Amino acid sequence: MMRTSIKLLGFTLVLGSATAIAANGVLHSSSSSMSSATSSAMKPALAKDADNTDLNTRDKSGDTLTPQNQSNSESDLKVLAAVRSAIVEDDNLSTAAHNVKIMVANGAVTLRGPVKNTSEKARVEGLARKVAGVVSIDNRLDIDTK
Repeated sequence: MMRTSIKLLGFTLVLGSATAIAANGVLHSSSSSMSSATSSAMKPALAKDADNTDLNTRDKSGDTLTPQNQSNSESDLKVLAAVRSAIVEDDNLSTAAHNVKIMVANGAVTLRGPVKNTSEKARVEGLARKVAGVVSIDNRLDIDTK
């Protein structure tokens, strides 16, 4: 009876350790062939690596507004908050559209970031246009083709 309990306890510890190791994505094994086979099986299949080189180059050039250019004037911050609220409150927009970058300077709103399609791009611009205090809109939203 005692041996059975010890074996059961040992099996439980091994199983628990294997589960914890798998959850952490770490595998330690004395057999290198087992280790490489199991670790490669545990790795998720990766799609194409994200490449934002063109976008990063565009943003570094200084020719386009980025959130770091956001005005801190009280009126611009109020317009920014109202535009953000209008966009986030629209349940018909995608998560990407809810997270577009919005910059406001002297009432001029710049919209940047990915949206799902052209109708969503127009919808975001239309919502921003309806906000009081918006003087003009520079719609630089990108259509996400992924």
